[in-house]
Amino acid sequence: MLCKSLSVRQFRNIESADVTFGEETNLIVGNNAQGKTNLLESIALMAIGKSFRGAKEADLIRFGQSAASVEMSYADRIRAQTLRCEMELGKRRRLEQNGVKLARASEMVGAFRVVLFCPEHLSLIKSGPELRRSFLDVALCQLRPVYMNALRRYNKILKERNRLIKLARESEEQRRNFFLTVDVWSAQLAQAGAIVCRYRARYVERMKAAAATVFHEMTDGAETPSFVYHGSLGEGCEPYIAESCEQMLLQRLTAHPERELDAGSTLYGPHRDDIEIELNGRAARTFASQGQQRSLALAMKLAEGEICREDMGEYPVFLFDDVLSELDAVRREYLISRIRDKQVIMTTCEDTGELNMPHARVILVENGQFRAGE
Repeated sequence: MLCKSLSVRQFRNIESADVTFGEETNLIVGNNAQGKTNLLESIALMAIGKSFRGAKEADLIRFGQSAASVEMSYADRIRAQTLRCEMELGKRRRLEQNGVKLARASEMVGAFRVVLFCPEHLSLIKSGPELRRSFLDVALCQLRPVYMNALRRYNKILKERNRLIKLARESEEQRRNFFLTVDVWSAQLAQAGAIVCRYRARYVERMKAAAATVFHEMTDGAETPSFVYHGSLGEGCEPYIAESCEQMLLQRLTAHPERELDAGSTLYGPHRDDIEIELNGRAARTFASQGQQRSLALAMKLAEGEICREDMGEYPVFLFDDVLSELDAVRREYLISRIRDKQVIMTTCEDTGELNMPHARVILVENGQFRAGE
């Protein structure tokens, strides 16, 4: 998959930009706060349907303007295609693929696929479980529409169930209403949650092998990583592949509603799940060094690209936001060698002569304006 060109209007600090990309490494070079990450954000928007920085849509529109647009020309292994996103304050965004209007963002997700690696992801190992769940969600939503739909449904039901729990803490009448309806909400939550858990568990099982291969290459086989899905039903993949997964989740959700009232939220389900990561048999979050943790995070991101290639028949586009400066020389050289045959769009503040990328296309940015480098 290739991102061929991008046209951006009134997006963040970018007033107007038309950028063409090479088929391999593209370096977006400039000082901080000039628009490098904003450009990557506009590309990722076309893949995952939202800002990877968690920004609201209104915040994506350039200050003082009422509308913004991003249009991309890309090619998959079958044909050349286009995606367009128009945003206007107070209105629903307008989305098009090949000139045909799309009803919702979910229809766009997965048409163009990326692996995004930014400094936040270097904390995948030591951070809380929310970042690891997000890692799974972004990867799976681009590959499996069934997963994306189940996740959206699950989050919607979970929000309503949590609202009812909070209301039940306010009055005896609301408490009675909760106990009258909790089984219905729990059944719906278990149905959607079982799908989410199954896909996540299978993905982690596949990632285990792919990430271990990458990590062994980085360390010459000296260290052994382990990745295990840890969910409401226990560790590993098997509990979530079983046909009884939905019933098991439902049993958990209906067993102790009083505990949920005391806690003020739903206590079981994929919104509380995690990936347990070990290195040489010990918890990586606690015992691995910072360098080891960063190697594991890099291995997970490169494994994400390998799984996408296996499923879709081609590599996604790799977006690296200023990660080279966060890696030591050994990990930096490994990453550069690993991405040479893939399309990469990478931001950096560094002198390009020091990066050992003689064939990279250089794009310079200053104050939201982009031009080809020498």
